[in-house]
Amino acid sequence: MSGTVSPSPRTRPRTVLISGASIAGPALAHWLHRYGFAVTVVERAPELRTGGYKVDIRGAAVEVAERMGVLEDIQRASTDMRTGAYVNDDGERIATLPADVFGARVGRDDEIMRGDLARILYERTRADVEYVFGDSITSLTERPDDHHDARHDGRQSHAGHAGHDTDGTNGTGGVEVTFERGAPRRFDLVVGADGLHSNVRRLTFGPEEQFVRHLGAYISAFSLPNELGLDREELYHAVPGKLICVYSSSGDPAAKGMLTFRSPRLAYDHRKPAEQLALLEAAFKDVGVAPSEGWTEVPRLLEAAREADDFYFDGLQLIEMDRWSRGRVVLLGDAAHCASPASGQGTGMALVGAYVLAGALAEAGRGPEEAFDRYEKEMRGYVAVNHALAAKFAKEMTADSRRQIRFRHLMMRILPHMPWKNLVAKKIAEDVQRGANAITLQDHPAPGTATGRAPADGCPTYAA
Repeated sequence: MSGTVSPSPRTRPRTVLISGASIAGPALAHWLHRYGFAVTVVERAPELRTGGYKVDIRGAAVEVAERMGVLEDIQRASTDMRTGAYVNDDGERIATLPADVFGARVGRDDEIMRGDLARILYERTRADVEYVFGDSITSLTERPDDHHDARHDGRQSHAGHAGHDTDGTNGTGGVEVTFERGAPRRFDLVVGADGLHSNVRRLTFGPEEQFVRHLGAYISAFSLPNELGLDREELYHAVPGKLICVYSSSGDPAAKGMLTFRSPRLAYDHRKPAEQLALLEAAFKDVGVAPSEGWTEVPRLLEAAREADDFYFDGLQLIEMDRWSRGRVVLLGDAAHCASPASGQGTGMALVGAYVLAGALAEAGRGPEEAFDRYEKEMRGYVAVNHALAAKFAKEMTADSRRQIRFRHLMMRILPHMPWKNLVAKKIAEDVQRGANAITLQDHPAPGTATGRAPADGCPTYAA
């Protein structure tokens, strides 16, 4: 492997702490373990979070999933959505189209529930990666190269490197980490894969507010009883400034509701659902409560949101940063470059980013800065394209007037009967596909090959 040196007797395997066990974190853990790193994932939630809405795997993310060996798992857990339709105030279908047109999916693109993908990645990594649930990082202190042998707590890495310290001290410096519950430990590298409201980003770079760009809308998602009897179908209803969606996916007896509304940035605590519910109810309180005032299903959706144990609410926001790393700490996925649900690319970007970062770390032999620079160089253009698409789509998700809504309905109603319908469908998918394929994946040498040979103990190391 270019830049890799043979280990000295003082050298131990590189240890990495990943904050966040959703998508980006376990995906990175998968790749890092394959490259011989000893990986720990810490997650604030007491157990794996299996809720969430449906997410798309498109373009480059499909290729990454195939290289990971999880593409078939994703296909088996596909939502298998068949159709999408707009409905009027009474719930009558105005226009119906194939679900792939709504989702701008082509070829091998697929769709899966976020929780199902999290479970797939967790199951693929749990035997090789140390997972710590119910804990969170409280401080990060980088230590310089001091070439000392630190205290050994006697624990064995879950990556199978017996006899190596899990505190990560290898004579080449590291990051001292303290936790809310666990004892302090030292790691060679720390990765923040902890989402839009990243704790690692706050500790390393400062308050979230300086990196957020609000796109002018909020979105909520939650489970509800499938009283509409939907079968792999999604229903949409639009009123000025708002979009309502209900759908059911394959294998799930429940349905999912999604409510989107335009609004300037609102003040609330992202860890307090009661505050978020109050904002959601205020935005939709007049929708569907009287004839010609919107879909009559909306009041039931609000009631379901109050009772749901998987209630989600957040702004459509971008995270924009000049740099995703500082010292031995680096950000990944939404923590680094959230593109918001408006982009439809957040999950794909997390998978791709994990692949790129792990490959860069595996091939950089002279310290993390080299790897982080390469990671950013490969990802920046991809992120920029999808940020631009998110800003565009956020404006288009909700209509300005009932006249605009009626025009959209008309166009959708006549589309299936037009001879050029396939060209229109292709045009609809064009922007999304451009974002999904806005990166060329590099081939990283596999551990154990002539070009990617790991050191004798099977663990790539930085030069000491």
